[in-house]
Amino acid sequence: MAISVSTGSNVIENKDTPIRLRFPVKQDDYADARIRLTQALQTSLDLNIILEVFFEEIQSLVPLQGMLYQHAPKDCEALVGREYKHRINYRLTTSHDDLGNLTFSRPKRFREQDMVALESVLSALICPLRNALQYRDAVQSALRDPLTGVGNRVALENALEREIQLAERHEQPLSMLVADIDYFKRINDQYGHACGDDVLKEIAQSIKAVTRLTDLTFRYGGEEFVVLLNKTDTEGAEVIAERIRKFVEKVCVETHRELIKSTISVGVSTLREGEAGCDLFRRADAALYRAKHQGRNKVVCDSDQTKS
Repeated sequence: MAISVSTGSNVIENKDTPIRLRFPVKQDDYADARIRLTQALQTSLDLNIILEVFFEEIQSLVPLQGMLYQHAPKDCEALVGREYKHRINYRLTTSHDDLGNLTFSRPKRFREQDMVALESVLSALICPLRNALQYRDAVQSALRDPLTGVGNRVALENALEREIQLAERHEQPLSMLVADIDYFKRINDQYGHACGDDVLKEIAQSIKAVTRLTDLTFRYGGEEFVVLLNKTDTEGAEVIAERIRKFVEKVCVETHRELIKSTISVGVSTLREGEAGCDLFRRADAALYRAKHQGRNKVVCDSDQTKS
């Protein structure tokens, strides 16, 4: 396992050769910890549960307040606890796999013995993490729109229920964007459905390019997309929606004849207390309808605030 480690402003790197772990006198403590950890990590294939169990179990070795897992190629990011100033980062790779990055953090600076303790148990995470990522890939393939690669309608229904529960539990805002490509039928009629498919794929990637890793994008059907913005109020959602609108406005899809330019209209809504997912969608969709009625290529919030 190749590891890159950084703490505070000091950096220690070993990217090309495996780290030889240095164990203190009480090696049995680490051996027992690895055994307990290995057993605990075998209870689930869910990535978030695996990370939460790992974080909880290693507290007996090293006091931590936050752990951030990131895997950019798989569009994956998960935070357990909170992020703090002092951090130590591990890049998890094997000879066959890139398993992402783990960043541990706390208010207090990490000591050398803390690093040794963490490195002594990281190997126990490798197989469960690999299995969880493979399971996640299999599940997501069934919940992915085959044309654009974003989530499909079933994935939206599942994610919306989960995000509402999280928002209510943690008393955090949740917003939704419903976006529709303007005059998409005209694009299909003029350039053909193959070009229309290229436009759909390009706009889906444009939406993902200007949103956060934690934001969730779905193709609802036809030329309509839905974006879930967790921890985002109406004002923040409107900023993101406007960013998407401006980005799409500049996108060109090349055909054998000419460049195709398109625009989108976006409706915005924010979850109200006790509201169901269908009502959140209905309000965003109604705001989208008003954006279309007002001339298209617009962002309209459920509160009737607009931007051109």
